[in-house]
Amino acid sequence: MITKTNRDLERTRRHKRVRTKISGTAECPRLCVYRSNTNLYAQIIDDTEGKTLVSASTLDKEVKTKKSNKEAAKEVGALVAKRAIEKNIKTVVYDRGGYVYHGIVKELADAAREAGLVF
Repeated sequence: MITKTNRDLERTRRHKRVRTKISGTAECPRLCVYRSNTNLYAQIIDDTEGKTLVSASTLDKEVKTKKSNKEAAKEVGALVAKRAIEKNIKTVVYDRGGYVYHGIVKELADAAREAGLVF
């Protein structure tokens, strides 16, 4: 019998595997990406305190593209980098959230790098 794989369960397993190796500190926080069917979210998190330092998503007023596509990823990446630099955060660890590093996830990372974040 052929069973259908649960893609979200597989993604969360990959994310747990990645999170055993990646952790954000106060000096170098974690840039976490979450991608839904309709929106895109990015957070910079300090895992030692368990606090979100900076966040941006397609739901923000500054982002013109209100979908989960490459143009929106560029805008969200630039916005999260701009907000991080305002709070004196220059280096981060990139957490792709269990997603494959291409398409939307790659565009967000490239836009954040171009805006001044180092990772």
